[in-house]
Amino acid sequence: MSIWRTEVTPELLERFSRGTFADRIGIRISEVGPDYLRATLTVTPAVHQPYGVLHGGVSVALAETVGSVAANLCIDPERLECFGQEINANHLRSVASGVITATARPYHIGSRSHVWGIEIRDERGRLVCVSRLTMAIVQRRESAK
Repeated sequence: MSIWRTEVTPELLERFSRGTFADRIGIRISEVGPDYLRATLTVTPAVHQPYGVLHGGVSVALAETVGSVAANLCIDPERLECFGQEINANHLRSVASGVITATARPYHIGSRSHVWGIEIRDERGRLVCVSRLTMAIVQRRESAK
């Protein structure tokens, strides 16, 4: 059984994110599962820290992007909107190149908040970063419609 309020495809989500920060750094939604969302990022020097490995902030941006998109797919966008409230991350392994994959799964989908767990893995399946994202769910403001 799917947790999503609407059927979406990675291609539709890609079109929605064109021109955003996520698009500029190369985050791509790659898979929509029944209870998870996946995104990838190719690690290049453009997302390195000065020491030649993936910048930790980029891992956090990837985690927040996939978790935030997932949370927004679980709400009624006519009535509600989501805002990131808190994120934490533990960086477990450095990566200098290749593709990393982030998978977001919900710990809690409530009427006022969501908590998402995000795992980022390298091409060999090794855990690179774990993150927890809390999203605030609020009534949509009239000016936001």
